[in-house]
Amino acid sequence: MKLISRWSLVLLLVVLSGCAVYATNNLDDVFGPADIENRQVTAKAIPDNFYQDQVKPILESRCINCHACYDAPCQIKLTAFSGIERGGSKERVYEGDRLLALKPTRLFEDARTTEEWREKGFYPILNEREQSPAANLQGSVMYRAIALRRQQGAFQTDVLPADEYDFSLNRDQVCPAVEEYSNFEQSHPTWGMPYGLPELNDREYDILTTWLAKGALMNATANVPVSVSQQVQTWESRFNGDSMKEQLVNRYIFEHIYLYSLYFDDEARYTFKLIRSSTPPGEPIKRISTRRPYEDPSVDRVYYRLWLDPESRVQKTFIPMHLDEARYKRWSAWFYGEKYDVTELPGYDVEIASNPFKAFEQIPANSRYRFLLDHAQNTIMAFIKGPVCRGQVAVNVINEQFWVYFVDPEFELHNIGSDFLRQNATSLGLPASLSNNVLPISTWIKYSEKQKDYLSSKAQLIDNMGQEGMEFTTSMIWDGEGRNPNAALTVMRHFDNATVEKGLVGPSPKTAWVIDYPLLERIHYLLVAGFDVFGNVGHQLVTRLYMDFLRMEGEMNFLMFLPRDERAAVREYWYRDADQTIKDYIFSDLLKIDVASAVDYQTDHHNEELFALIKERLAPVLSRRHELSQSALSADSQEMLLSLQALQGKSASVFPELAMLMITRGDQPAELATIIHNRAHSSITSLLDEESTLLPEEDTLIVARGIVGDYPNVLLKMREQDIPTFVGMVKELRSEKDYAELLNQFGVRRTSSEFWATSDEIARLNKAMKPLSSGILDYNRLENR
Repeated sequence: MKLISRWSLVLLLVVLSGCAVYATNNLDDVFGPADIENRQVTAKAIPDNFYQDQVKPILESRCINCHACYDAPCQIKLTAFSGIERGGSKERVYEGDRLLALKPTRLFEDARTTEEWREKGFYPILNEREQSPAANLQGSVMYRAIALRRQQGAFQTDVLPADEYDFSLNRDQVCPAVEEYSNFEQSHPTWGMPYGLPELNDREYDILTTWLAKGALMNATANVPVSVSQQVQTWESRFNGDSMKEQLVNRYIFEHIYLYSLYFDDEARYTFKLIRSSTPPGEPIKRISTRRPYEDPSVDRVYYRLWLDPESRVQKTFIPMHLDEARYKRWSAWFYGEKYDVTELPGYDVEIASNPFKAFEQIPANSRYRFLLDHAQNTIMAFIKGPVCRGQVAVNVINEQFWVYFVDPEFELHNIGSDFLRQNATSLGLPASLSNNVLPISTWIKYSEKQKDYLSSKAQLIDNMGQEGMEFTTSMIWDGEGRNPNAALTVMRHFDNATVEKGLVGPSPKTAWVIDYPLLERIHYLLVAGFDVFGNVGHQLVTRLYMDFLRMEGEMNFLMFLPRDERAAVREYWYRDADQTIKDYIFSDLLKIDVASAVDYQTDHHNEELFALIKERLAPVLSRRHELSQSALSADSQEMLLSLQALQGKSASVFPELAMLMITRGDQPAELATIIHNRAHSSITSLLDEESTLLPEEDTLIVARGIVGDYPNVLLKMREQDIPTFVGMVKELRSEKDYAELLNQFGVRRTSSEFWATSDEIARLNKAMKPLSSGILDYNRLENR
């Protein structure tokens, strides 16, 4: 810390003088014009490990909580040094009403150098003028932002004034370049960074200020261990076999796992992305960047390379996968153990490439399905954590909580599936085959007809199998081969974001899905591979409307296990007050399936009994990670917290979407828990008027162990002995005033002086509980209540 001490006086003088001088003078006059070349400093200004050991931890614990992924304010992405060098943009990625698609601005993909980012309209947040301590601070948006917040000091109220702060997700963003920052400081004096959160402490502020004053450099990072490098070489060889079968299989694998963080070491310390390159293993990677992973690479031969990802681990986008020998053995058995020939490779014409049932028809459907099932949580998580899933319109196509099961790949449907899918491949086409500037109505009509044609064929297939003696039984549900916990998943929506967890989390849900191979594949190509976050409003609306069909198909699959004469009534209850005329037309043949359920029901509560029977079948593989019974809390504390799940109505409706609890014993944190608010709906059909379908009198809560979700709305802290008081206050919630009193006693508001300490402790416990899947939480949705 001597480095900081020596600089403290110098920095103080720079800051004090800078505020007086540079607010009234043009930066160009004082420090010369901005030029990227000015940042090419070669002198050793700070220790080699200063950024990695001191700066990066502060960014990860105080800044990246808001500045990560596509929704980072002003596209200032601080998860990697390249994002800091790139700077900010006045253009928004998530803008639901744009008429024309944007040009992509993906970090590491759509520009290779800082110069290219400047050409795309990004402005610097580091100084690009004369390299002196004064210029490095006054010419830096990053420094001016933390200095502005420091000037404001501690908050004077628990709830911040609504006329000074806007925490809404779609708020108007003000993205000043450094030349505009003096005016910004005058017009928005409370908008320093961290925005609407406690200021950095003295140590954190001094470290960042020292780093910025010294030129804000990042020295070389530590080398990847030899053992990991050897694994990279081995797997790159596997991903780049020369035979047509190997090339087709590896193209299929790439298009499904390109968002994943692949790792080889036991701690997932080094993660890699599988990317397309024009160069083979052994040569420097030359990345091929296209809007979608299946678009024309414009090279004769594509190579699949493992690229070391330098970004900090952010939980909302982190999809881990361990590449080990056991996984390779399974993949090899499915893709190379089966007898089939690949006689030609599919091209990249969009009608073929966007339709996996055409592009990969030569690979047995059963092999493709087993591959997706093997990591089913990741397959679904790519939708949840990919770029599609941001904002209310993106996720209001799904219910608040539902359980997901899968059709057993041994079931006859998938053994004959390849021929059936080949015959219906055109009907299984997806809207992504069209441009990003599509017209939503005409496109929706076209693809709704395709969906009806497919469902009619599916209904005929099932009826034919029924005539041959098939009945619906729970043995059709995949049991994970007795080892795979991906067999049962829980999806939870939190208004404008969502979560997927292994296991059956919470009480029995209103609805459930049973997913077969064609449905799982289409979900991926609609919402992940085929979704363009930079597309126009038409593209995004058509995607949402088509997902409506896929949700209903998954629900219909579940209904087939209920008695035949109950299916329509249950579906009507799920879609109360909804005009189903068009959807009944599309699903008419599926609704008429005349195949009985052979489930041996013993009660009159068939829905609940079916849930119980499937749970019993899957018991050997069910994940129990989020059950309170797995916690260190006493049995009485567990029972008290779980009693909140019996609440329905007003008490639940006042509660936020996600509340993360830290429970202490003495002075030491003992457990983490999450309370999830389930908003009841009469139906999930309204695109732009969701408010009209809400049923607050039916709202409920789920209590889960650990961290569930990536976007907390509030942090809570309590001693274990105070749980009865907390639960009692929650049960009595009737108004905003009641909720404010609850926060006064147990809340760690965004304005609290304890906020960062609590945040750090939650992050530490989250990592301890989920060492391979945890990451930095997102604070963009913290409430101001």
